[in-house]
Amino acid sequence: MKLYKKTFLLFLFFLLAVNVSAQIADTIKVTQFGVKSNSYQNASKGISEALKKCSGKQNVVVQLPGGRIDLWPEDSVKKEIYISNATESDTLSKIKNIGFFFDHLKNVTLDGNNTLVVLHGKMISFALFNCENIQIKNLQFDYERPTMSEATIVSVSPSSVKLKIHPDSRYFIENGKIGFYGEGWKSNSHHTIALDQQNRMHYSSFEPFLKSKAIQQENRDVLFEGDFTKVKYNVGDVLTIRDTYRDNCGGFITLSKDVVLSNVKMHFMHGLGIVSQFAENITLSKVVVAPRENSGRVIASFADCFHFSGCKGKILVTDCKTSGAHDDPINVHGTHLKITEIAGNKKIKVQFMHHQTYGFEAFFAGDSISFVSPQTLKPIVFGKLKSAKLISKKEMELTLENEISEKIKVGDVIENLTWTPEVTIRNSRFERTNTRGLLLTTRRKIVIENNIFYKTGMHAILIANDASSWFESGAVNNVIIRNNTFEECAYNSGTVINIAPENHELVKGYYVHHNIKILENTFKVFDKQILSARSTDGLLFSNNTINQSSLMENSNEETFKLTACKNVVIKNNTFNTSWKPKIATFNMEKISMR
Repeated sequence: MKLYKKTFLLFLFFLLAVNVSAQIADTIKVTQFGVKSNSYQNASKGISEALKKCSGKQNVVVQLPGGRIDLWPEDSVKKEIYISNATESDTLSKIKNIGFFFDHLKNVTLDGNNTLVVLHGKMISFALFNCENIQIKNLQFDYERPTMSEATIVSVSPSSVKLKIHPDSRYFIENGKIGFYGEGWKSNSHHTIALDQQNRMHYSSFEPFLKSKAIQQENRDVLFEGDFTKVKYNVGDVLTIRDTYRDNCGGFITLSKDVVLSNVKMHFMHGLGIVSQFAENITLSKVVVAPRENSGRVIASFADCFHFSGCKGKILVTDCKTSGAHDDPINVHGTHLKITEIAGNKKIKVQFMHHQTYGFEAFFAGDSISFVSPQTLKPIVFGKLKSAKLISKKEMELTLENEISEKIKVGDVIENLTWTPEVTIRNSRFERTNTRGLLLTTRRKIVIENNIFYKTGMHAILIANDASSWFESGAVNNVIIRNNTFEECAYNSGTVINIAPENHELVKGYYVHHNIKILENTFKVFDKQILSARSTDGLLFSNNTINQSSLMENSNEETFKLTACKNVVIKNNTFNTSWKPKIATFNMEKISMR
């Protein structure tokens, strides 16, 4: 009996030891691969070798040295990548330079140790392909030469304007004309947005400067002599200038699952922001997109900050901040593909339609799909895929499990219903953007709570869905917008919250979006447009507080504009304003406020 007990205890001890051993992570220090902090040497090769060592391990921590490390495209991982909303339709190479490449890895933590990673040229900070349970934490990324040029207006007259060019913005003057360049690139266009001294961003133009004579002065001051009567420039405003060509992104997560970014700072991202494309369960916690403090720069993202295309599972964005983007802080959507051919044997061919989105698999065997009318956005029939194959960069061949309905025709579009995520965005701040705050189109539950939307140029929240422009799919069915603060948003155009599906034909009795609740929020408005909604069944706007901004402008526009909606309730709201709210309705019964 004693021998039995002793043997049993030894067996338990062995199991415990094995379990503890499995939980203790291997630590890989990149310094073992020649990476030295504050050396200003190319660390690309060492980082690549350290991550390759993670392959096959069950639990590993990759540790950075702290301080600053630099990455150049030379010796970095190079991979052809097609990125949603950031793949221009041309013949140029789609091979990207990747700083941190996670390839088929599982249970890996990248601990940045608060390291500042400085990228050179055009690079993707990190990319995850076919990974699971990955955490990236305590890390900062920046560009040595951001692809955004910045200049502050020093003086203005009808015949001349003086700019002070930011030290991080490399430029040249040749034959009296200015141009901008970087590490291996030169700007071919000059898309310009101005940041004014009220922290508002507006579309501007660099064209008068390009037509003027540029004269170099002291301390990076450049005097431009020419005609400046057609565009208004103000002393103190910052002009932010970029090429419009999207050929990269800040971070890329694809075909991966259970990914967490925590305490990560993206001080500049080129092309697009952090893109999650056909990924599952993504958490962004304390992720900051903003220029480095004391850098003097105002822009941190060339376009969007966080972009989710065709994802599933749960997306959680919590305690984050975005400040300084040339496009939207967050965009969550699927992609409509158009039917180009209906063949026998249950087969169809579908095509990517927008010139910036193509080249990746948008459907997989076993996925549930919806056939949709592009004019009405109404589902026609539903189906399930037996197989899916990318047959060219812009076409897929799909085989259905059942016969194709006679209701389907060439020109209709399809949506992937399987790859649609549940979204929670909370405790975050979104500021300094010329465009929208959040773009959300997903049929699963959406919760937007306890956020601050500060002076977004257009809608703070846009719920769209279209099959004719961006082809970004997704009807919403359950949205809660609760306890947020909207401060002086939509100063450029639009309403603070806009529910705007692009159904060009209204169908009586059919509504694109359903069940949207806007509760207990605070709106500080300088204009009277708060909510616009189209083709929505079940819209509640209740217990919100509307305060009047000191920037109040005179307007005759409606506070609420409703088109072809049903079951709309507007009640128990407090208007601390000098004007009375107005409701305009179209193609529906009039409603009243309570």
